[in-house]
Amino acid sequence: MADEHINANVLLVDDEEDFIAVLSRRLEARHLKVTAASSGQDALALTDRQDFDAIILDLAMPGMDGLETLKRIKQNHPEAEIIMLTGQGSIRTGIEAMKLGAEDFLEKPVDIQHLLERIKEAKSKRVLVLQEKSKDEIRKIILSKPW
Repeated sequence: MADEHINANVLLVDDEEDFIAVLSRRLEARHLKVTAASSGQDALALTDRQDFDAIILDLAMPGMDGLETLKRIKQNHPEAEIIMLTGQGSIRTGIEAMKLGAEDFLEKPVDIQHLLERIKEAKSKRVLVLQEKSKDEIRKIILSKPW
């Protein structure tokens, strides 16, 4: 996997600026395009303006926490692929995040190879979902025509 390029567009959401800076550099060094947000509100604004192959979302943030941010992103963008990160993981919180639509739940410090694998899976799944959505839209158009 080390030499493989994912070419994914990733949104990284965390209130810890040092963590964002370090992880952004590590992901960008592996040819990913990274956009950073330091709050749930910023993440919501960015997801309304731009599509991301994967969203890496911290659970514990002041103000709007990761679970609330996850809920709101999924309301507006159900096809969003979200990977939750936490420094204080718990089984209960992980289960709650998965019920709300998170693809995965990883603990900090995150293993970069493991995270890259999850990003690759998220991108692949998102591409399949969008292709299926396009097929459904084309099918509806064809069926609506009185040929």
